[in-house]
Amino acid sequence: MKAIWEKKIKVDASVANFTVGLDQEMDMYLAEFDVLGSLAHIKMLESINLITADELKNLSTGLVDIYKDIKAGNFVIEEGVEDVHSQVELLLTRKYGDAGKKIHSGRSRNDQVLLDMKLYLRDEIFQFTELTKVLFDTFLSLSEKHKEIIIPGYTHMQVAMPSSFGLWFGAYAEALIDDMHVLRSAYSVCNQNPLGSAAGYGSSFPLNRTMTTTLLGFDDLAYNVVYAQMGRGKTEKIMAFAMASLASTLAKFSMDACLFMSQNFSFISLPEAFTTGSSIMPHKKNPDVFELVRGKCNRIAALPNDITLITSNLSSGYHRDMQLLKEVLFPAIQDLKNCISILKLMLDNIIVNKNIIHDEKYKYCFSVEEVNNRVLKGVPFRDAYLDVGLEIAAGNFKPNYNIQHTHEGSLGNLCNDMILAKMDHILDAFNFKIVEERLNDLLQ
Repeated sequence: MKAIWEKKIKVDASVANFTVGLDQEMDMYLAEFDVLGSLAHIKMLESINLITADELKNLSTGLVDIYKDIKAGNFVIEEGVEDVHSQVELLLTRKYGDAGKKIHSGRSRNDQVLLDMKLYLRDEIFQFTELTKVLFDTFLSLSEKHKEIIIPGYTHMQVAMPSSFGLWFGAYAEALIDDMHVLRSAYSVCNQNPLGSAAGYGSSFPLNRTMTTTLLGFDDLAYNVVYAQMGRGKTEKIMAFAMASLASTLAKFSMDACLFMSQNFSFISLPEAFTTGSSIMPHKKNPDVFELVRGKCNRIAALPNDITLITSNLSSGYHRDMQLLKEVLFPAIQDLKNCISILKLMLDNIIVNKNIIHDEKYKYCFSVEEVNNRVLKGVPFRDAYLDVGLEIAAGNFKPNYNIQHTHEGSLGNLCNDMILAKMDHILDAFNFKIVEERLNDLLQ
């Protein structure tokens, strides 16, 4: 395997293979972003006279052609080529000769891969926001549709107070807003340009880092070149925290769904085509999708710790340990997107039980309602609480199913319009449109 950093001494094959690891496979995630970064870089190089206008025109054409091949699924990292950066440079050199070798001027693979990583994660955050918004809309729609159906609420896994499908579905809609806030923080970190920091100590070339920042649609520069490189590992960890937050919401809902689908609850069900069976028990309809979402999302919740353990004792500057971050982060990103999509499918087909609350075992969840009714009639709370408790102990308690909850966020006043406004507000904080416009300009 020939590496672009090799000199006259050939690297031992075992060392080369070990150090490359899964880079060729993982770098396919970064390929289109490597091209976008190179398009911005060569425009900047031409502006400071490190390449000619004709070279810029040819290299830009070549890079756009490579980008189209990547999007069409026709791009490969050839046998014996170390990584995506080497492959792109090789293709340009074959086509344009020495001009292809100039694209690396003023940068190192360190800032090149960090740039690719930030562009890639920024794009994945965009995809997460789109998928999450669709899931949010589904939860909110179900909340409105089933808001009149009362179900028991639980504390300590014991029957507690009246809830509703409106509250249950709506709770997960609002939970996704907090997850979106964490994604927005990760986006702010990803959306800072490290290009030009080179190996972490800058360059003697008169690079125009502000120019590449604008061309790539970044909000700002990572100014200090040492810190720009220190951002490798930290960026991935912050992204992992955002993913873990979202995954925790999905895992909790999946656990609820597993409980509520069981015969002991029977709050919800799914058409048989969306469940799995048993090899020996013909009656089984297992919630395997929810169980797998729960397991995958619990694994994603551990991702920040995985990244911390890889990077926690590294000094400033680049270390090859960071290569391993791709292997834990990239598959997790795909897993989380798949989990969001499959939960949307499950929600689209969910069936709610409209006749839950009148079951005898749920009558005591109305005890607080009875206490409150007596307080409203002038009975001191402590007396009302004691009297109702004695009636329950004596078996004389009779629930009153006519309940009135009116305050904001209660089962009688879900405030779903306000929850929607909160989601719209955080989505407006992303600048995806500017990024899209700048990247489209690069590809013209």
